[in-house]
Amino acid sequence: MNTKEAVAKRILNLCDERNIAVNALASVSGISPSTIYSMLNEKSKNPGVVSLKKICDGLEISIRDFFNDDLFDDLEQEIK
Repeated sequence: MNTKEAVAKRILNLCDERNIAVNALASVSGISPSTIYSMLNEKSKNPGVVSLKKICDGLEISIRDFFNDDLFDDLEQEIK
């Protein structure tokens, strides 16, 4: 799994844990739904740090908490 895929999966997992839809996440994060959906699909190859921070703020977690997940333990090498 690459970093972008892990970020997308983590966002979806957090939504599932909190039982909120992506549109609701967009609303509490102050981000447009299209921005979040582009982070979740192939449109966005590099999710922005500011958008990620807004998502974390909306979920009331820190960036550290966001990345503190097994998904990020064995990522593929990004430099090829």
